[in-house]
Amino acid sequence: MSSSWLGLRRACVLLSVTAAAVLLLLLPRGQLPAAPRRRPPPAAAGPSGPPPKRAGSGAAQPAGSDVSGGRAGSRGERGGGGPGAGAGSRGGGLGGTAQPARQGRLGPSSGSAKESLELKDIFIAVKTTRKYHRTRLDLLFQTWISQARGQTFIFTDWEDQELRLKAGDHMINTNCSAVHTRQALCCKMSVEYDKFLESGQKWFCHVDDDNYVNPRTLLRLLSAFSHSQDVYVGRPSLDHPIEAADHVQSDGSKTSVKFWFATGGAGFCISRGLALKMSPWASLGNFISTAERVRLPDDCTIGYIIEGLLEVKLLHSPLFHSHLENLQRLRGESVLQQVTLSYGDPDNKHNVVSVGGVFGLQQDPTRFKSVHCLLYPDTIWCPTKKMF
Repeated sequence: MSSSWLGLRRACVLLSVTAAAVLLLLLPRGQLPAAPRRRPPPAAAGPSGPPPKRAGSGAAQPAGSDVSGGRAGSRGERGGGGPGAGAGSRGGGLGGTAQPARQGRLGPSSGSAKESLELKDIFIAVKTTRKYHRTRLDLLFQTWISQARGQTFIFTDWEDQELRLKAGDHMINTNCSAVHTRQALCCKMSVEYDKFLESGQKWFCHVDDDNYVNPRTLLRLLSAFSHSQDVYVGRPSLDHPIEAADHVQSDGSKTSVKFWFATGGAGFCISRGLALKMSPWASLGNFISTAERVRLPDDCTIGYIIEGLLEVKLLHSPLFHSHLENLQRLRGESVLQQVTLSYGDPDNKHNVVSVGGVFGLQQDPTRFKSVHCLLYPDTIWCPTKKMF
């Protein structure tokens, strides 16, 4: 019986080996059994491709400001258009999406809240010179600077002890020339820019010593933007862009660039995000060398760097005013809604805003005191009875 059992086992083994050999012969040569297929992961939401570049600038239009200019976007590099260009390039959409940009109302993302901004976040630079310390600055300290003393810095060309007592370390002696030349103006602007970067504040606003600044409307205007966006807002003094030669070719010819600039006589503001991008052409004395290369004054050089080099559009705002325009057209309540005001020079002393009911022209030839008392009627020196 044992021999029969042994023979059966051998037969089973031979049968198994034979069956395995037949199966191997039936499989195609060199092919291994296929691994089980895995389910692909779910696709990520949104369009495929590389992540979009950061949008340049978007700006919500403040109510009543009539800010034009569409958008304040910047290209990553000059001439860097074409496939893959960032959303900040001219004509691009928001956040790299295919949606068209909406004129005058842009933001970092749809539905985002406006930035919470306080007056302390604004750096206001007042450019002046020695001969105007008494005739112009005293009026500013008496009026609007009294409402923004901690945010206002006086940039001058003379160490005036009386002014130092009023302004403290907010008086900056630039050691620039007191002569009204392109080089002297650019010297002061260079110091203003560097001091703003050191301050860490969110907004840089430049005005002249013949400007009245309304801190309330300035804060309202800038609150519509984010300081991290590329924002350059002000008023041009011309009705067309200017042109400057900026590069010399190998054959000696020059290339030119056209750009808008906001006149310094009306004031302008620049966001910190944009100011940081200006650094290669503006910081640590580079502003002066940039201005010399294109032979432009200070406010034009600002426009050249921002529009001509960084390709960020100036936002044209009618809320800024200089002595170069017809100020008599500003009347009544509308005067109180402006960001800056000015007054005519001695040859045009009647070029002032039209406000009444506070001081007469002899008492207040610039109309700054009248405007201030209408805005801040509780000021101690404002009359309790209106004059008609």
